[in-house]
Amino acid sequence: MEAVFTNTIFSISVLIISIIIHEVAHGYAAFMLGDVTAKLSGRLTMNPLKHIDPVGSVLLPGLMILTQSNILFGWAKPVPYNPHNLRSKRWGEAIVAAAGGVTNIFIALLFATIAQVSFANGFQSYGELSLVVSFINLFLGMFNLLPLPPLDGYTVLRGVLPLSLNHSLRRFEDHIAHMGIFGLVLFLFVFSLFFSIPFFAFVRYIFSLIT
Repeated sequence: MEAVFTNTIFSISVLIISIIIHEVAHGYAAFMLGDVTAKLSGRLTMNPLKHIDPVGSVLLPGLMILTQSNILFGWAKPVPYNPHNLRSKRWGEAIVAAAGGVTNIFIALLFATIAQVSFANGFQSYGELSLVVSFINLFLGMFNLLPLPPLDGYTVLRGVLPLSLNHSLRRFEDHIAHMGIFGLVLFLFVFSLFFSIPFFAFVRYIFSLIT
């Protein structure tokens, strides 16, 4: 029982930190492209107090882990940026949106390598902990890059499509955003009902390849 509690606390901690890194990556991408909004807002920091959303960063992820949900979903306070300040008007939003998920996938690959090295040298516990970090970041990164609103992948898709389609997708994205928590609940319901099982299986397959 104690081991289960410890593993749960570790998993929640890893998820919270990974979500924060995800948001900071968005801010740094925007900063590198010329927008200082995140920096002026004090959000280019790993200080969790600047990023944690009590529901999205703690309560919801904790409940999902405790109930062994098929998905790991959570969010921090979005890092603000102004797309009009980005040097790249054509690709800027797509780059900023992709930065969070790409960073999580990079962390997943890094800790998958650490796990392999740890197991090869007899450090079993370090290897197992590294696998947890790798899997959570892989899931978080791939999930956020799905081309569905309100996820980052939808913004990436919108950013790489022709401008005529971009405007149509933005209107739909704005409509979902205006629904607030109801839009989020609707998205989670639809995803859990139709997509969670195949997506989870796909992530597990990719995880087996990198580990």
